[in-house]
Amino acid sequence: MKTKNVIQQVLLSAVVASSSVAVYHYQVSLHQHQSENQNQKTTDTPPNYVHLMQQKASKIGGFEDVAEKVVHGVVHVKVEATYQQNYIDPFQEFFYGDGRRSAQRKALGFGSGVIISQDGYIVTNNHVIEGADKIEVVLNNKDTYLAKLIGTDPSTDIALLKVEAQNLHFLEFTNSETVRLGEWVLAVGNPLNLTSTVTAGIVSAKGRNLSLLKPDPDKGIFPIESFIQTDAAVNQGNSGGALVNTQGDVVGIVTAIASTTGAYAGYSFAVPANIVKKVTADLLQYGKVQRAFLGVGVANITDEIQEKYKLKNKNGVFIDNLNEKGAAAEGGLKKEDIIKKIGDKDILDVADLQKEVGQYRPGDVIRMALERQGELLSKDITLKNLEGGTQLTNPEEDSSSVSALGAVLVLPNAKEKKALNLAHGVKVTEINPNGKMAQAGIRDGFIVVKVGNQLVKTPKEFLAVLKNAKGGVLLEGIYPNGVVKYYALGF
Repeated sequence: MKTKNVIQQVLLSAVVASSSVAVYHYQVSLHQHQSENQNQKTTDTPPNYVHLMQQKASKIGGFEDVAEKVVHGVVHVKVEATYQQNYIDPFQEFFYGDGRRSAQRKALGFGSGVIISQDGYIVTNNHVIEGADKIEVVLNNKDTYLAKLIGTDPSTDIALLKVEAQNLHFLEFTNSETVRLGEWVLAVGNPLNLTSTVTAGIVSAKGRNLSLLKPDPDKGIFPIESFIQTDAAVNQGNSGGALVNTQGDVVGIVTAIASTTGAYAGYSFAVPANIVKKVTADLLQYGKVQRAFLGVGVANITDEIQEKYKLKNKNGVFIDNLNEKGAAAEGGLKKEDIIKKIGDKDILDVADLQKEVGQYRPGDVIRMALERQGELLSKDITLKNLEGGTQLTNPEEDSSSVSALGAVLVLPNAKEKKALNLAHGVKVTEINPNGKMAQAGIRDGFIVVKVGNQLVKTPKEFLAVLKNAKGGVLLEGIYPNGVVKYYALGF
């Protein structure tokens, strides 16, 4: 499938978003890669706001009970990563004309996480733990655990961790569709490396699409953004923390702030609980997110579209492109149709549609209401996966990533295999400079096709062959530019 068609097909994928970048005046609330704390400027809260807050709190029984309940279910996430720093040695530069040097450095970061089960499963943001060599979790009672990374989904900026503990205080998700504008919420996390911090605000908007995240079809990243916006104070380090309602149930995972400086400037954004529930369930059951695709290119309804097609209002999503073999086309949708509903859910714009499709898996059937030339129609659509089928990943088949020899091993995507004319292989990514892969000279993107004399088709198969290897092993593979290489690794 050509990249162009892939992008068109996945404009409405079941993916939400993730990336640690600043776009326009919005900045993702990233964990810090330095040890210095930032000074937080504070101002007195206006008396009328305090009075309103106290009045509202008294009606719901006070925020104190909610805060006390929630704070024990939110953890401090600390990460350690290794990176390569290039610099110029002035002595070598002056005397020998080449002072270029490289050194390994340690980066420390922090963020938050939410305990979602009594046996130690924890949700956080992908950008909090991305690239980490070591992940440490600190509970509210100061108990500390090393965390295992169960899985990540960069498209939703969600990651799932596991610590070996029992009888933990955990929080439950609520139905984020029932969250209302103006509803009081609490943000709980560890901003600026300050533990167990609770702030209050209201839900100021829903379905926010900020274009924070960039698609990368080659890596299977197709962002969908439908954030819950709140004015609860959030800063760097809150990422991965909980946004809860006045019953203490999680309505979202705090992910980003609106800021021109990197510090809180009025609004913050959270991935809705319904999306997080689906992603974490997939990671736990399948090792990867099961993404559903409509196979359409869409746009919000503009003044021009409304006038041209004589539409009564701008509610809905305009189909401007169709993949002929996609789910929508096979379900009877046509170019220039207006999508109005999925099930009982009104679709007002692209963010609404992305959020709704994002809660389904390949093979699921959705009832879609649409408008065509002034006529209202209803169609049943069977959603597909990226390859155009309806199959789910079999949990017994290993297509998930594994860590080995100082690197992360994943399956190459269909485009990569086609370009290199490969039927199988295991791709090497996220190489640790201190690991055996790096020491052998292997670079990111290398696709291993043989370990010794044995073909390898999955990451776990790669691990199984390694377990039987003694003394060392020969890796045969190919780089994205077509260069075939052999590497000998000693144990």
